[in-house]
This record gives sequence, C-alpha cells and structure tokens, in this order.
Amino acid sequence: MPGIPSLPAVPAHWRFPAHLASVPQARRAVADALPVGCPRHLSYELRLLTSELVTNAIRHGALADEEEMVELVFWSGDGHYWLAVSDPGSGRPDLPSPTFPDLLSAGGRGLLLIDALSDTWGVATRAIRGKSVIAGIRVSKS
Repeated sequence: MPGIPSLPAVPAHWRFPAHLASVPQARRAVADALPVGCPRHLSYELRLLTSELVTNAIRHGALADEEEMVELVFWSGDGHYWLAVSDPGSGRPDLPSPTFPDLLSAGGRGLLLIDALSDTWGVATRAIRGKSVIAGIRVSKS
C-alpha cells in the first residue's frame, strides 16, 4: 500500500452508533463534506465506498450486544480523497483478501467493492483498541 498521508489538522470526523441505521447517516455526512463542484461520479463512488466501509465495520468490527461506535474520517490530501473507518474490533496486520462468493450469496462482496472503487486501501491497527480501514480515491481519474 502506498504511503497514506498524515491527517490534516481538521479533517471531517464523525462517530456513529455501530448499528446498520448509521450507514445512510455516514453516507450523507460524506456527501455533505464534499467540496462544491465535486464530479458526480466521484461523489457516487465516495458515498458507495463509505457505505461499504461503515457496513463492514459494523458487521465485522463491533460487538452486537454492546453500545459501540464506529468512527469515520474524511479528508483530502496527496491528490486523493481519503476515508478512514475505525471500529473496536481486533486489528489485522495483514490485508484481508477479497473473496469471490457464489452468485446466489446475499453478501460477501464488500471487500471486492472496496478494492474496485479505491485506488489504494489498507488496514491499520489502532494504538489502544481496534483497527482502521483506510481507502483513497484519486481526485482526478485519468
């Protein structure tokens, strides 16, 4: 994974309850944070990527029986729009591999979408607890 730039002094940052009802709220938050004039296709890709990252964090990184939160950070830098979604789940030093579910499976395509939508992505273990999945989409696609 290419180097991920440092967070700017004031990135857009939100915390959401680890419930699936938070996914559309996260998507709206990123849409509202995009600069005026952001190309429609890029806005769509960022909102879809947000949905996948937040859904994965809720489903795979939070405990269903506890009141846990997921964090979403959005910033631009190094010619990319960056999304970082953090959850309290165990961190993984290696990148999870996208799987190819059978055609009738209802799920299992999240990492495939993340891999297809982003120009770079990776997992970072948080210092105290949890992990962050960070994905970047180039601002200007050639």
